[in-house]
Order: sequence, then structure tokens, then C-alpha cells
Amino acid sequence: INTFQYQSTICIKPSATLIKNGYLSLNMWRKFATNIDSGSKENIQSLVDKNKVVIFMKGIPEKPMCGFSNAVVQIMRMHGVEYDSYNVLEDDSLRAGIKEFSDWPTIPQVYMNGQFVGGCDILLQMHQSGDLIEEFKTVGIRSALLDKEQE
Repeated sequence: INTFQYQSTICIKPSATLIKNGYLSLNMWRKFATNIDSGSKENIQSLVDKNKVVIFMKGIPEKPMCGFSNAVVQIMRMHGVEYDSYNVLEDDSLRAGIKEFSDWPTIPQVYMNGQFVGGCDILLQMHQSGDLIEEFKTVGIRSALLDKEQE
């Protein structure tokens, strides 16, 4: 393992397969430091149980890396919903594991109260029909769109 100093922080550079731009991604660091398989059923279950709404996506909410992930982020913003998100592009094990966990082949994937809701197409359909507002209600979330209707 090679180490080098960067602005008073020791960074570890174990192999080219674990690094991007010379640094470990946060997800890869966790895997390297804890030896936990980020794609394991147990790990993914713990992630989906951490918040009422959890999204596995390509990129981050501030910078989605595909149109489908962007659409899901925009829908959540319209509803004013807070959620946890996980960037599957940073971790191949998580990317493969989430597809197996849900038995759903595509990303993004949306979970509410630990249960798989669907991908972009399902979320968009639920949003357009109004069913998404009702789904949010079942998990104790009030959609911001309800407040806009009252104005």
C-alpha cells in the first residue's frame, strides 16, 4: 500500500481499481476500511431502512449523471421530499447488489419505508396520476404540492 501526504491528511492509494482521480471514493474507502461488502443484502437493507425515502441513483442529487436519475430528483424537489441517496457509479458492488436486492434491472431505484417502490418510469407515472402524494402520506410525508394547491 502506497501512502502520500496531501494537505496534512494521509491518503491511502491501495490500487488503481479502487481509486478515482487518485483518491478513494467514500464508498470504496468504507469497504476498504471496514471490509463490508457494500452490495450485500444486509448492507443494502440497512441503507434502505435509514430514512423514509431512499434513492439509489447515478450521480448525486446536485449533479445527476443520467436523465432518469435527474427526473427522479426533480420529482422529489417538486414534492419537497427529503431523502437519502447513494451514488451507484462510485461502487460497482452496490450497483450490482441493489439490482439483485430489488430484482429490478435499472437505476434509479426508489424505496419508501424500506420497501421498493420502483424506478423512474413508475415514479413519474405515480407523480402524474397523483398516487405519489398518497404514497408519501402512507409514510408520513406531506407533499409540498399540496401546499401550492391551497395558495
